[in-house]
Amino acid sequence: MKKRIAILATHGFEESELESPKEQLEQQGWEALIISPEAGSIQSWAEKKWGKEYPVDRVIGEADSTEFDALVLPGGVLNPDKLRTNEEALDFIRDFFDQQKPVAAICHGPQLLINAGVVGGRRMTSVASIRVDLVNAGADWVDEEVVVDAGLVTSRTPRDLPAFNKKMVEEIQEGVHA
Repeated sequence: MKKRIAILATHGFEESELESPKEQLEQQGWEALIISPEAGSIQSWAEKKWGKEYPVDRVIGEADSTEFDALVLPGGVLNPDKLRTNEEALDFIRDFFDQQKPVAAICHGPQLLINAGVVGGRRMTSVASIRVDLVNAGADWVDEEVVVDAGLVTSRTPRDLPAFNKKMVEEIQEGVHA
């Protein structure tokens, strides 16, 4: 069955954390759409400088979570910092949790989950700099390359992408997590 996955991002996402999962999803024969508050294209951050631009497939206000099988949240410092104050983005994220669909977040991406109010009681990992934020929001934070908790996949940094991508695909194949 062909799956459809939303990748929520804005300017300043870490390039590898969007590009690598998107390629992995498309290798499964699935459709991976970039959803953003901005129309047109969004620019990546590639380690220490601005990177490539990526076309936006749908503006967040026109995206409906029921059309998607899963959600991917790339990191980068700028991307989640901008999105975590965007109520449309936070509502979109909450909808995936309400529907018990798989969500995969890497690096700083879990900051969005804090603001969406969905980390309490969840076993998670992230980039070390937001560990305290996750713990303060009620998550059980661990330092592991990939953590899966009832359909929620989290990883620390781009070096964890192989493990992150593998678990993300497994969780999406499993589907809704009751």
